[in-house]
Amino acid sequence: MRESKTIITSDFTAELTQLLNKWQDNKIFILTDDHAEKFCLPTVLECANARNSQIITIEHGDSHKTIESAIKIWSFLSEHGANRKSLMINLGGGMITDIGGFTASTFKRGMSYINIPTTLLGAVDAATGGKTGINFLGLKNEIGVFSPADTVLVNVDFFRTLDARNFRSGYAEMVKHALIDSPVAWNKVLSFDFENVDFDNLKKLLADNIAIKQRIVEEDPTEQGIRKALNLGHTFGHAFETLSHKTEKPLLHGYAVAYGLVCELYLSYMKLGFPKDDLLKYRYFVLENYGSFSCDCTDYDAVLELMMHDKKNDNNEINFTLLSGAGEIRINQTATREEIFECLDILFN
Repeated sequence: MRESKTIITSDFTAELTQLLNKWQDNKIFILTDDHAEKFCLPTVLECANARNSQIITIEHGDSHKTIESAIKIWSFLSEHGANRKSLMINLGGGMITDIGGFTASTFKRGMSYINIPTTLLGAVDAATGGKTGINFLGLKNEIGVFSPADTVLVNVDFFRTLDARNFRSGYAEMVKHALIDSPVAWNKVLSFDFENVDFDNLKKLLADNIAIKQRIVEEDPTEQGIRKALNLGHTFGHAFETLSHKTEKPLLHGYAVAYGLVCELYLSYMKLGFPKDDLLKYRYFVLENYGSFSCDCTDYDAVLELMMHDKKNDNNEINFTLLSGAGEIRINQTATREEIFECLDILFN
């Protein structure tokens, strides 16, 4: 699988212009959502090479990352003369880069695409690493392909438009990446001041964070081994996220991962001796910055059932990535029903 290039830009218009020179004789399509269209598309269209692009807009939110939306995108591409030499620019959060990467990679067996994430979550999670997909039958990213972007162009100024909840949602993935890297990286991200955001500091943390993910992806692009480390917090987290969408208070992805990390660090403590002080430090960080997740013991069986459907599972056992310490990764771990319920007790009590 080819590697994509990530640029954390200092001059967005100039760097986008240079990138698009490669496609100046071919059709360019911009996929975006109704939020990014309003706040970020005008900045993209300041680039002369992008002004004649065909714009495809879908509604924002993970509930629209569906086969119906994919059909709409494929139909637009077909009706407007896209071919394998065309380019798709995915401008938006993780939902857009997921579905945009999937539809570009499958249209006429593959056209090139560039990701321009407009959310912090999109920059550190969906936009990098080559995973694309859509939700199907109520399950997250059930259908997709490994197909990296040609380039990921990150403009930190876009993140100034985020509200506090969406900023924190993205930051949860940064905490996860630092946690699987080293104690130094983890303590650095935990000390970030959410009340007085320093965007210069964020830019440095983001560069380090994306580099952590890229090192892992380059070593294991199709998730046969060490790339499973990136799933830390996600086995519980995806179940929480899916369950929450059946209520009136759906969780943002990063919040679900933050809560999932509490459970999986507790499981790490139980099974691998993850330091109790670090577990308590992280649990306090989550309570201070993400609050609590409304769930109780009547939901435990539903959480377990959702975890059983996780695509990372093997041999009918729920598969976890756990840690014996920050940076000390242990993939392909399992847990009993009783151990899983004990983790839920720790989170909800």
